[in-house]
Amino acid sequence: MSLDLDGWRSKIDALNFKLVDLLNDRARCALEIAELKKKLGLPVHDPKRELEVLDKVSAHNGGPLTDEALQGIFRCIMAEHRKLEEQG
Repeated sequence: MSLDLDGWRSKIDALNFKLVDLLNDRARCALEIAELKKKLGLPVHDPKRELEVLDKVSAHNGGPLTDEALQGIFRCIMAEHRKLEEQG
């Protein structure tokens, strides 16, 4: 694909919008999970599950981002979604 600078920036903008939509979908799922955890008397924070998520992300990674980079991003995502769960 041969794009100029504006073309690449437009592509990045479109991808950013998709990421926002996906992150909000994930947040809605986290809020539903929080409700279930509350009903079951389970804690919001589940370190074992978070490690499973990080392992799955790494296993799915095909680059160019490193596993460490993706895990850092997902740690931030999970932390923000955990905040939502705790507020809910």
